[in-house]
Amino acid sequence: MSAAKKLPLSGGNALGQSPFSALDVLRESLPAAAMGSRPVPGNDLSPAVPPTRREPPSKHRGRVDILRCTAGRGGKTVTLVEGFVGIGLPEKELLAKKMQKSCGCGGTVKDGRIEIQGDKRDEVATILVEAGFRAVFAGG
Repeated sequence: MSAAKKLPLSGGNALGQSPFSALDVLRESLPAAAMGSRPVPGNDLSPAVPPTRREPPSKHRGRVDILRCTAGRGGKTVTLVEGFVGIGLPEKELLAKKMQKSCGCGGTVKDGRIEIQGDKRDEVATILVEAGFRAVFAGG
């Protein structure tokens, strides 16, 4: 019976070189901007720039309309917030979550509008003003 060869697990030359070892040579020749916009902690190529503080939202982020609507909902009242300009879906979802917690009711984001269950226009307006929007009561 012949003895089977064992491979060393120490990571020596028997297993071959790491396929990523060639990248270290390329990393030295690339400018820091090509490495990506985020500096990697502990990386020698990361710029020595202090971390920037997140700026608070500007005071004037635009006008949003707050509507009270019952159409197509079986007589149930819903507060609609629409007219957002320049903010994406994730920020709208955060605002909707904050409104739901403050009002103690349900809500969702549909078609770029925030829908809150019930007539909660005053509570919604205070949250929007705190976020830097100009809340305007529109409709009935």
